[in-house]
Amino acid sequence: MAYSLSMGTKTGYRLFSITSVDKMDSIHEGVECPEVYIVERLFSSSLVVVVSLATPRRMNVYHFKKGTEICNYSYSNNILSVRLNRQRLVVCLEESIYIHNIKDMKLLKTLLNTPSNPTGLCALSVNHGNSYLAYPGSATHGEIIVYDANNLSNVTMIPAHDSPLAAVTFNTSGTKLASASEKGTVIRVFTVPEGHKLFEFRRGMKRYVSISSLSFSADGQFLCASSNTETVHIFKLEQHTPNQEEESPTWSAYVGKMFTAASTYLPAQVSDMMHQDRAFATVRLDMIGLKNVCAMATVQKLPRLLVASSDGHLYIYNVDPQDGGECVLVQNVEESAEKPEDSELEEVPPQPSSQSYAATVALSSTPPSSSTLMGYSEDGGVKGDVIPEHEFAEGPVCLDDEDEFPSFSP
Repeated sequence: MAYSLSMGTKTGYRLFSITSVDKMDSIHEGVECPEVYIVERLFSSSLVVVVSLATPRRMNVYHFKKGTEICNYSYSNNILSVRLNRQRLVVCLEESIYIHNIKDMKLLKTLLNTPSNPTGLCALSVNHGNSYLAYPGSATHGEIIVYDANNLSNVTMIPAHDSPLAAVTFNTSGTKLASASEKGTVIRVFTVPEGHKLFEFRRGMKRYVSISSLSFSADGQFLCASSNTETVHIFKLEQHTPNQEEESPTWSAYVGKMFTAASTYLPAQVSDMMHQDRAFATVRLDMIGLKNVCAMATVQKLPRLLVASSDGHLYIYNVDPQDGGECVLVQNVEESAEKPEDSELEEVPPQPSSQSYAATVALSSTPPSSSTLMGYSEDGGVKGDVIPEHEFAEGPVCLDDEDEFPSFSP
């Protein structure tokens, strides 16, 4: 299986394919616009979405193999993030979200007056069968709105954390959602669409950290988390049943039962900590303070952890799926001599809100928008053009390489 890596640079953007631990194959280098801070490729297809610091309110969509521009859209404010699957393309601004149909780029829905989201935090399920979209439901608390981008309707609100959200991600099937708050000490996993808590993992207790990325493995058995510290944590998603404990009556199991019994008499915060699982495996990075993104992958038939950093390096580690522990560095691949653009824009402190947006939309579901006119939205002020000679102008896009594989962008 191959994996895709997208990287924005001062001169444009670069696309890579990862098929072995020895090297990365350069697929394409785009120079259509400089200082690219957002670049998203649609799996293994030729479609790539680019946003430049030179025109931060404009999104350009290219067919990079043909060297043509498909379309471009301009929005009312700076674009903070873009997410896409084979059904939907989502553009996130600080206080609004725009949902496009990926097949013809028509604007289907505009979510206005969303809570202040200065980092553009959102996640879109890669499973286009459900196309669940997750975004913050509050600027002051860790509430998550789950929205059905296919049917254009609200699904649920999850009160995930006490502090504002820092990271969210779906598993590949869109049936689980992981989240972390700005404190970065606890990571929680919920069912989708029900919103029930499945797992609670403790990343650490000594200090608050800034979680930079969360990512499930393709089989959904593992969850990795990277931050602004030197440690990447890998958690194993396994339920501990009473039968398992009875089959292995070890000393540690006995002690565990004693702690569980004692926790009922302790304060709630202490009791919660005793029920939180620790990391199954860890990685010690040689860097600290650099923005990075992590992903679990199977490369050359073995489980690996990939960590791409903002200084242009890709670190590949071996992961022991049975025993976990400290992961071993296999390769340090330099992506480019040119330093990638930082994809984070300057943060604006969240403004307190007197009313919870998440609670409001959870109670009243917004009906789907009937407007699918191309190029302009009455409620969103979006303007765009489809290049006349491109295939989008005549009908749905026909991608020439339909094999989907995971991608991640530093």
